[in-house]
Amino acid sequence: MYCFLHVKKRKEWFVMDILLKNGYVVDSRNRVEGIRDILIKDRIIAKVAEKIEANADEVIDCTGLAVIPGLCDMHVHFRDPGQTHKEDILTGSEAAAAGGVTAVACMPNTSPVCDNPETIRYIIDKAKKAKIKVYPVGCITKGLAGDELCDFDALKKACAVAVSDDGRPVKNARIMGEAMIKAHYAGLRVISHCEDLDIINGGIINAGKVARELGVKGMSRSSENIITGREIQLANDLEMPIHIAHVSTKEVVTLLRNAVRHGIMVTSETAPHYFTLTEEKLLSRDADYRMNPPLRCEEDVKAITEAVIDGTIDCIITDHAPHAADEKADFEKAPNGVVGLETSLAVTLTQLYHTGRMNLTKIVRMMCETPRRLLGIEGGSLEPGNVADIAIVDLNKEWVVEPEKLHSKSKNTCFKGMALKGKVKYTLVNGKVVFVDN
Repeated sequence: MYCFLHVKKRKEWFVMDILLKNGYVVDSRNRVEGIRDILIKDRIIAKVAEKIEANADEVIDCTGLAVIPGLCDMHVHFRDPGQTHKEDILTGSEAAAAGGVTAVACMPNTSPVCDNPETIRYIIDKAKKAKIKVYPVGCITKGLAGDELCDFDALKKACAVAVSDDGRPVKNARIMGEAMIKAHYAGLRVISHCEDLDIINGGIINAGKVARELGVKGMSRSSENIITGREIQLANDLEMPIHIAHVSTKEVVTLLRNAVRHGIMVTSETAPHYFTLTEEKLLSRDADYRMNPPLRCEEDVKAITEAVIDGTIDCIITDHAPHAADEKADFEKAPNGVVGLETSLAVTLTQLYHTGRMNLTKIVRMMCETPRRLLGIEGGSLEPGNVADIAIVDLNKEWVVEPEKLHSKSKNTCFKGMALKGKVKYTLVNGKVVFVDN
């Protein structure tokens, strides 16, 4: 059944106590799964038990619903500063809240790029008005140019949580190796966008039969495979950690599986479209199915799915990349990228949970717990004493993705028209309800 909200009193200027009743609680960190009540006091989870009798300002009946930690998406683009016609921190946060996402890490390819403490502070200051928690990712190199390392200590002091040249990969292996060492000692995770732009050379979709049929230039999988192999080799030789962004090929899965088996400090992420869709979608010549890395082949989808299920890949993210409708209108000239914050959990539930291939605990670990651990940020658990960042989900709610109803400023979703099973009903951040699905 759908949960309902009973409000005894509501005033925005004071902190309300909230009691969540009869929810199916899933907390991967503490290995808790079952029917529980959760009492939230002063923005903090105060108690988790089978039956809680307490006075509260709000009572949410979660009978028949799953209660999980708020999702953490460690790879989004909010286009702020500089490209706010596509998205901004506030609208991106609205979309995140609607998807049960309570924390995001924003990639640094903004305008200006996020290679200095001033831009980091701008993002943090603007995010104070956002519904969710927004964590900036700084650049690896100044201007994303790949030549000179940023001041990682200064970025860390300004509250960056990681560094990446996402969108403009670090071409020089020596510079990337230096970045891995210096970022580690500054307390920052390095996130690598694994792409060789010389190999891509103007390609716009996966190099294969669809590109040939459409008569457009393809993006060779070698681009991703080669740079991923380089990063793993650097991590092995330097004994330093590296995080591989948006994995899309079967060959990268093999590289990651071997690296994990040999104890190399490599972690990775993928997005729902890489374990759901194939390059066949591009036959429509619809640029909403163009992203980077691109949709690939059925064998890749199978390999990515297996790697998510067996834990070779650590995190599920969205690479939420909004673009305006006019920018996406021309198939061959459109920029790459799709939005995904409002569909990521639903697609994962539809593809993996409802097919019996993955349980809720694993999904919570990949989407809520592990990203926070990698970034060193709060949350990811429903343990008493933790901040009350929570998603309440109707696992069986069936719905169809309608782009015009998305909360993002841009509507370029590759899941448009898809029937999904699983819908976020409530999202709480710092013990406050920030989203209700009416």
